[in-house]
Amino acid sequence: MVVKVYGPAYGSTKRVLVCLVEKGIDFETVPVDLIKGEHKHPDYLALQPFGAVPVIQDGDYTLYESRAIIRYYAEKYKDQGTDLLGKTIEERGLVEQWVEVEAHNYHPPIYTLTIQILFASKMGFTADENLIEESEEKLGKVMDLYEERLSKSKYLAGDFFSLADLSNLPFTQRLVSEMGKEYMIRQRKHVSAWWDDISTRPSWLKVKNLL
Repeated sequence: MVVKVYGPAYGSTKRVLVCLVEKGIDFETVPVDLIKGEHKHPDYLALQPFGAVPVIQDGDYTLYESRAIIRYYAEKYKDQGTDLLGKTIEERGLVEQWVEVEAHNYHPPIYTLTIQILFASKMGFTADENLIEESEEKLGKVMDLYEERLSKSKYLAGDFFSLADLSNLPFTQRLVSEMGKEYMIRQRKHVSAWWDDISTRPSWLKVKNLL
């Protein structure tokens, strides 16, 4: 069964795709153009009533919210491909903790930077420089916590690559390669080493330019 992944060529869609590659799951992509409003089309809303991306269809099973999707596949295929959850309940707890940190502390400011810096003109508004400065400051504080954590372990949840690290890939890539803010990574020794590691994984190199 080939998994269908609905989403645009960036962002959270790639969070799902890199998980599928790590787990060795076959998939096909169905592009959704947010600028054209395709996520508000009735056919799409039938799959995702909130009009957000991505969505997967796995046979008769439909699931949305990218972090829910990667948890689903990491659990469903836990004995296939890369172990993304940890081998003990304690490791699983740390994976879940750092996925939540990414979702609630890291993602909001980096998402705001993405919208303000990369999409403001396309969406018809002027970037708010004060909001950009504020968001960068908030993101820097979270990166400082990452730096402290990564001084003690190779990856966020321990010495193994997991959903916690994977979840950071898409938007950090945009920060580094499209927003000109690589210095936020490079000025933190352990974050820099971690980024060099996870951003050169074969799964991410395959997905990065896939769509």
